[in-house]
Amino acid sequence: MSRLVALLILVLPGAVAALGIKLMRDALFGHAFSPFPSLFLQGAAGLAFFLFGLYVLAGFILYRDRKRNQVSPRFRKKKL
Repeated sequence: MSRLVALLILVLPGAVAALGIKLMRDALFGHAFSPFPSLFLQGAAGLAFFLFGLYVLAGFILYRDRKRNQVSPRFRKKKL
């Protein structure tokens, strides 16, 4: 069950990031979609989707590696 949850945590933000790349690409080439009134808004939404997906994926990987003590000293949590 925990592996399925981990897979969903990785797949869903990856799909959001891929959608963001697609929206930015289509805005660059001038293909507008109906929910966006302008290409600039479509590109900005694509950038936001991509950055959100990348943030979640990178955070999950960093959290997992910190738990397993596989990160370099500068990424380890500082003890108070």
